[in-house]
Amino acid sequence: QVQLVESGGGLVQAGGSLRLSCAASGSIFSINAMGWYRQAPGKQRELVAAITSGGSTNYADSVKGRFTISRDSAKITVYLQMNSLKPEDTAVYYCNRKQGLHDYWGQGTQVTVSS
Repeated sequence: QVQLVESGGGLVQAGGSLRLSCAASGSIFSINAMGWYRQAPGKQRELVAAITSGGSTNYADSVKGRFTISRDSAKITVYLQMNSLKPEDTAVYYCNRKQGLHDYWGQGTQVTVSS
């Protein structure tokens, strides 16, 4: 089993920044990808950003140019730097780790952006 622990969420004013972190522990071995998803009230969970084992990244159109995903060299921790935050970025953010045939999820961290 793999456990994912997120941190870094909170309340911020529009235009501000936050950095999310997600640390993996347990039965860790080579990954396929790591990423961040978010779910706003009444909406489906959506991909925000992902990074593959080889380092390729992709982003939702709504966050391109504002958010940056990165990971440590050991591929244990994944980060999401969020700049120029907007009220529509308000959501619960979930860390995801694709490892072998399995998808692992964190418990979620709330990000609230006030206008």
